[in-house]
Amino acid sequence: MPTEFEWKKYHEWCKEYDTDVLYLNIAGTDIIVLDTSKAATDLLETRSSLYSGRTRLPMINELMGWDFSVAFMPYGAFNISSYRAESHAYAYFARYPGTPWRKHRRLLHHSFHPVASKQYRPHITKSTRNLLKRFLDEPDPLKIIPHLRHMAGETILSIAYGIQIQQENDPYIEMSEAGVLPLLIAAVPGTFLVDSNPLLKYVPAWFPGASFQRKAHEWRKLAQNMIEMPFAEAKKDIESGKANVSVVSINLQKIQGGTEDDAFTEEIIKNVAGTLFGAGSDTTVSAITSCILGLLEHPEVLKKAQAQIDAVVKPGHLPELEDELSLPYITAIAKETLRWRDVVPIAIPHELSTEDEYKGYRLPAGALIVPNAWHVPHRIRLSVWLAIASLVATFDIEKAKVKVKVVGEDGIEREEEKTVEPAHEYISALVITPKPFKCVIRPRSKEKADLIRASLIQDDD
Repeated sequence: MPTEFEWKKYHEWCKEYDTDVLYLNIAGTDIIVLDTSKAATDLLETRSSLYSGRTRLPMINELMGWDFSVAFMPYGAFNISSYRAESHAYAYFARYPGTPWRKHRRLLHHSFHPVASKQYRPHITKSTRNLLKRFLDEPDPLKIIPHLRHMAGETILSIAYGIQIQQENDPYIEMSEAGVLPLLIAAVPGTFLVDSNPLLKYVPAWFPGASFQRKAHEWRKLAQNMIEMPFAEAKKDIESGKANVSVVSINLQKIQGGTEDDAFTEEIIKNVAGTLFGAGSDTTVSAITSCILGLLEHPEVLKKAQAQIDAVVKPGHLPELEDELSLPYITAIAKETLRWRDVVPIAIPHELSTEDEYKGYRLPAGALIVPNAWHVPHRIRLSVWLAIASLVATFDIEKAKVKVKVVGEDGIEREEEKTVEPAHEYISALVITPKPFKCVIRPRSKEKADLIRASLIQDDD
């Protein structure tokens, strides 16, 4: 089995065997890879009642403590009597009787339907303006990913909790980075043997070969910090009357208002906010960084995008989310980025509830269904769109150049400029992120730099 960039190997195997449904067996666990958007749509959407379940991954759900995340919750109702009373699963289902995923999903829908989402737009705008200022102050290409992580974390923290972060060395940003990295490693199917042989979860940490237990022990602390600490801070702000509009503040107010919807409990609100905190940053960073790489290779696209923004956006203004329909070329760039470099090439596995048949293949009950999302289009987040539009509007992005010494035919040594080609190397994980690369990012003009600074003053007002 491939240990990195496995989606590419899955795609190669599917091409070799002329199929878009690939069966694998890892240590007795049935895994079915869906390699095309059609296969994924046919099964995960058309037959969603069979494929909506999530398998409980012992490493993530039980040992690492990520069962608070909606992404890893079971879809349907479960018979709690089928679990041992001392087991982690028993405690989980006792805490969330009925259908936990649906309750959490309902609260998510209430928080992010089109009308409700408009409340969070100022958060996205402010974090994007701060991103531009960081690029203005520190244009070092090695700072691209740290700048973007800060912007993505600021957006999520303000939307989920209403927390205003520090612009440098923020403890919540550091907490998110430390807590999510283990998840990106563990969520890749086949990474830990305990997921295919759950009895291993009872092996003590001191036992030879049980390094996964020691890792899980440390990673669990990081996950608990992520879900508990920002939620406690948000509640403290609410109690002191300083709370900003956020998922936590809005939904806690509904509880105080006497809502009878059983999705509105403090623990479910905490879980939903924690899910947002743990899921939002890396995908945003990956998408925008990949977009920058693409623009480096196609400077004509950057110039065309800048021309459209200059023609549409009023002089002296930065792009706003309300400009999206008037800037179709920016939307096309964002979509092409996600097609060119899928940020989540392997989707989180589903579980087949009962035996099924597709294209003549028998799909066994209990199999893990892994959509190879490498070729499947994704929806563009507003934060990604606005960041791309704002960067394109205010900055020129070019390949870096270095001075090199060459010896001519006449034997004389001279200095010449050489273009540094980006390596396009990515880190293999659940969310892939480009490795640092060299480039030049500078304001298009002094007026654009002044505009960035002025926008921050307006936001503060």
